[in-house]
Amino acid sequence: MTVLDLGTAQKVLDSQPFSRLVGARLTAFGNGAATLEIDGREELRQQNGFLHGGVLSYAADNALTFAAGTTLGPAVLTGGFSIQYLRPATGSVLVARAAVVHTGRRQAVARCDLFAVGEDGAETLCAVAQGTVLSATPS
Repeated sequence: MTVLDLGTAQKVLDSQPFSRLVGARLTAFGNGAATLEIDGREELRQQNGFLHGGVLSYAADNALTFAAGTTLGPAVLTGGFSIQYLRPATGSVLVARAAVVHTGRRQAVARCDLFAVGEDGAETLCAVAQGTVLSATPS
């Protein structure tokens, strides 16, 4: 199994055109966890000025998958996930922190908390997600 470090994982993220478009970056990766951050740019907001729910959903999906990749290996795919929006995401940065809850031979279950970070650095929980990630390595 190929072991990834934070630098290599960031290169994988950078190879995704959509991740480059939203400006996503990994700030932590390893030991069953991953943290993904996105700056709250104007073009990622909806008509009321909140970060668009699709941006939160993207962040949860990728954070869950990268966290699971630390236990399943680098060849993984999202099997499915659900997200609950708790409050509008306002702030300068979106932080998605995911951790693996359980890993089997071919799949992992992970959960993710999404925080909107204000200019003062205060974090506000704005959504929670849970998903299943599958190993894409042939058996």
